[in-house]
Amino acid sequence: MVKIYGLFILWVSMLYLVPPKGKIEDTTDPPDAIEIIRRADEKRRGETSQAEMTISIIRPTWSREMRVKSWSLETDYSLILITHPARDEGTVFLKRKQEIWNWIPSIDRNVKLPPSMMMQSWMGSDFTNDDLIKESSIVEDYTHKIVGDSVILDRHCYKIELLPKPDAPVVWGKVYSWIDEQDYMELRAEMYDEDGYLVNKVVFSDIRLLDERLLPAKMEYIPADEVGHKTVIQYHEVEYDVPITSQFFSLQNMKRVQ
Repeated sequence: MVKIYGLFILWVSMLYLVPPKGKIEDTTDPPDAIEIIRRADEKRRGETSQAEMTISIIRPTWSREMRVKSWSLETDYSLILITHPARDEGTVFLKRKQEIWNWIPSIDRNVKLPPSMMMQSWMGSDFTNDDLIKESSIVEDYTHKIVGDSVILDRHCYKIELLPKPDAPVVWGKVYSWIDEQDYMELRAEMYDEDGYLVNKVVFSDIRLLDERLLPAKMEYIPADEVGHKTVIQYHEVEYDVPITSQFFSLQNMKRVQ
């Protein structure tokens, strides 16, 4: 079953485009591995965000596209509204800490996803419902080591190996992350299982200013063992530091964001 780390693509993809709480200070000394990871993590984290995106589910014989609006507050609260296609329009997913709720317009009710549905695919994508509530820290839950360098999108990148600390709440046996040396953007990631087999890779592209912040606007999540399968997230508009509180992420508000 496909897994991601730290809300890596979906709820995390919203977190990915949120600014840091404070400015990252420059240093004259070359940063070590954990500092590079910390800077990249801070670059995509913050308190609140609002975004519009397209999620494309691609398979060898078919593809499906959804247009989505999203809101997030730190890592505990997220809300996703599907605006297209018509058959899914108005569907809402709400994450409140370790719970996921689904507003289904056709039956006019909220449904809390039970544990038995956690391992099912989210809207037919390469993510599971369980992926939506998991949150680990790539700074605190791993050890970090620079193991090489590469050039990705004409940018020189650090290649960093992340190994889980004992008893850390993570699913991966090893992670590689390629981070741009100049702007500390993650441009590629690979996730391996405990036996050292590649499970997933994530490819970032379309670097541009999003609300005056330079970030990749496109992410491709690719399962290694399923040829022709991938889920692509393309951001169109992002707004940071929106005035939003935890009260916005209520069951009642799931119907009001239509």
